[in-house]
Amino acid sequence: MNAPTQSLNVSLGARSYPIYVGAKLLGSSVAAVLQQALPNAGEQIVIISNATVAEHYLKTLTDGLQAEGVARANIFHALMPDGESYKSLAIYGEIMDLLVKHRLNRDCTIIALGGGVVGDMAGFVAATWQRGVPFIQIPTTLLAQVDSSVGGKTAVNHPGGKNLIGAFHQPSAVVIDIDTLRSLPERELKAGLAEVIKYGVMADSHFFAWLELNMAKLLERQPDALEHAITRSCEIKADIVAADEHENGIRALLNLGHTFGHAIEAATQYKTWLHGEAVAAGMVMAARLALQLGYIEKNHANRIETLIKNAGLPIRPPKNISKQRWLELMARDKKVKQGKLRFILPTGPGRANIFSNISNEALTRLIDTL
Repeated sequence: MNAPTQSLNVSLGARSYPIYVGAKLLGSSVAAVLQQALPNAGEQIVIISNATVAEHYLKTLTDGLQAEGVARANIFHALMPDGESYKSLAIYGEIMDLLVKHRLNRDCTIIALGGGVVGDMAGFVAATWQRGVPFIQIPTTLLAQVDSSVGGKTAVNHPGGKNLIGAFHQPSAVVIDIDTLRSLPERELKAGLAEVIKYGVMADSHFFAWLELNMAKLLERQPDALEHAITRSCEIKADIVAADEHENGIRALLNLGHTFGHAIEAATQYKTWLHGEAVAAGMVMAARLALQLGYIEKNHANRIETLIKNAGLPIRPPKNISKQRWLELMARDKKVKQGKLRFILPTGPGRANIFSNISNEALTRLIDTL
């Protein structure tokens, strides 16, 4: 049994870990990754997923683990409801109850099988169960594959804001099987493309231009295009995480579009907008604010908006959010530092910067144009 070819690595010293990208990696490949990444793992494995993903992939994963030398392990399943609104303390408590019931010890391994909600929840469970146990990310949505599965951010939501309760806890490995995207609903595929576009906007002008030329192939789920987009996105994120693991500096650039996007999600109670859709509209807002403040030229702002539109993503936020509500929701964002809102704005092709001097007047002018 051989582990799949390693695509890239997140370099964090003793906490470094591999990211594997390819087809047909579920099953025996995951067992190989588990034994390679965690050679001293115990005999207890908890697979956290949801019913939608479990229907497609849970048996394949479980059978692969049992067939390839992990059969001695006790494998438990914890299925959570599907949806951002369930990334809550209540569901976290239910999963913890299951771990207590089955007497999971400090040598157990958590496996996240699902999208960003499952990955964030499973990571937070792993970070806090008996002060931290290992976990492996197996993201099954494009958004999770290029963003939330890499970097060690784990969290649950609070009614007052998204991801307010969380911890940094790096996975032991990330296994990205592009075959899982075949069953992904079209709307969720497009939502994942928002995060892919983000990397081109804030870090790589050549990748941005490639996306302009290849968006149709990505929407058609052509394997070569998907593998390239996922690998390049993970490379960019891995480099940034390695340089700034706990978001004290440049890692904040990964939040391009997120201050506006999180406000949209909170205003809609995490029920009607997918995270990627909110980030897409948030990136357009960030580009328009950068244009308004003279940081980018009109042509660049138009290219960003056009690419997002061509991906089938929203370019405008909901119309029923008042100015006061916008300012109130953004003020709750985790990126507020020393009482000042921080915005990530594009400053040119493949470039972005962090700004904490954006006035309420500038924000109000922007909101007036929506």
